[in-house]
Amino acid sequence: MVIALCFMRICAIIPAYQAERNVGDVAREALRIDGLAGAVFVVDDGSTDRTAERARATGATVLSHPENLGKGAALRTGMELALASGFDVAVTIDADGQHPPEEARRLIEADADPEALVLGIRDLVAAGAPRANQISNRISNFFLSLFAGRPFADTQCGLRRYPLRRTLSLGARDEGYAFEAEVLLRAVAAGARIVEVPIRVIYPPEDERLTHFDSVRDPARIVRRVVATLALTRGLRHVPAAPAPALAPLPVDDALHPAAAGPLLTELDPRPPHPSAAPP
Repeated sequence: MVIALCFMRICAIIPAYQAERNVGDVAREALRIDGLAGAVFVVDDGSTDRTAERARATGATVLSHPENLGKGAALRTGMELALASGFDVAVTIDADGQHPPEEARRLIEADADPEALVLGIRDLVAAGAPRANQISNRISNFFLSLFAGRPFADTQCGLRRYPLRRTLSLGARDEGYAFEAEVLLRAVAAGARIVEVPIRVIYPPEDERLTHFDSVRDPARIVRRVVATLALTRGLRHVPAAPAPALAPLPVDDALHPAAAGPLLTELDPRPPHPSAAPP
C-alpha cells in the first residue's frame, strides 16, 4: 500500500485563522510527516494576528487571503494551488493542534487508491470533547447519513485526505464550515469511493482551546447547505462530476486573493466572492 502511494505527490494543507498560538507547531510537525516530502501549504484566511509570520518561520509555504473568507474558501485556495503545483493528493490538517502528526500519516497510508476520499473518524467521547461539540457532530452525522443513504461516523472532522483534481471537479461552493459536508455529499452523488479511518484527536483544556466553530449556528448552516446540495444533485442519484479544469503550474505568492489566481478560481466558481459563513 505504501509502495503504491509513493507514486503520488502528496502535500498537506492547513487552513488557519487567528491561529498564531498553534499554527507554528502544527506546520512544523506536518513538515516532518513521512510521505509529504516537506510539502505543506498554510492558507492564512485573513488573520490580523501573527498567523502568517509564525507559519512562514517553519518553512511552510504560506498563502494569504487579504480578508477572512471562511474555512471552505481557504481549503479551496490551498487545493487549487496544490493541484497547479503538481500535487495529486492533499491531507488537510486543522491549525488548532487537535490532529497529531501520526494521525495524518495514518490517513496517508490508509488506502492505496489515489482517487479515494479518506475521512478521519474521531471518538469525541473518549477524547473528552465538549458536550456541545458532541451534540452538534451527532446532528450533522444524522442528517448527512440520512441524505447520503449511507452511515457516516464523523462528518465534521477536518483531518481528511482529498484527491485534488476529483475534489475540485465536484464544484463545492460553500465558503464556510459547510464546505466539507458539501464535498462529502457531492462525492457520494458522483459515486466516489469514500474510506473512513479511526484517528486520535487532542482536546486541550477549555481556556487553551482555539475554535471559530459555533456549535449551534454552524451546524444549522451545514444542514442548509446540505439541503441545497441535494437539490443540485437531484437527490444524490449518482450525478457525474464535471471534468476538472486543466491547470497550469502557478508561481506561489505569499499574498493570494481569489482574483489573483485569474482563471484558476473564476473558472471553478464564476460567482464574485461573498462573505464567508465562518465567524468574523
